[in-house]
Amino acid sequence: MNHRNKNNHLGRKYGHRKSLLSNMASSLIKNKRIFTTLAKAKALRKYVEPIITKSKVNTTHSKRNIFSYLRDKIAVSELFNELFEKVRERPGGYTRIIKTGYRLGDQSTHSLIELVDFNKIYTYKKKIRSVRRSRKKIKKVNNE
Repeated sequence: MNHRNKNNHLGRKYGHRKSLLSNMASSLIKNKRIFTTLAKAKALRKYVEPIITKSKVNTTHSKRNIFSYLRDKIAVSELFNELFEKVRERPGGYTRIIKTGYRLGDQSTHSLIELVDFNKIYTYKKKIRSVRRSRKKIKKVNNE
């Protein structure tokens, strides 16, 4: 039975799991998408979404709290950049996990985890086409 076991231990001890999730979270923030196994992606989603929620408040205190999770100055500055403004407006659900198949070595489920607002395929807005005009000029016939 799996009662009272809230998080996936990923077959690692506490320090290794903490470092793994911290490094994966900073890579996700810098690169906007990463490929990993499905179990790690699900664990990363639970780790990174509260961090992005804490970045909505742009204060020194929240920057220091986020730095304690990520331990990467570049990722923290990226979170408070203007590029992440559309992410901060979202009420939640900042990440998306897409299953991409199975890894060749051990057949584990491989997946893509990405930040929702940085995918150009799903957030594509349709361009309004202008009316096509022909190049032929219409000649007026003068009836005199």
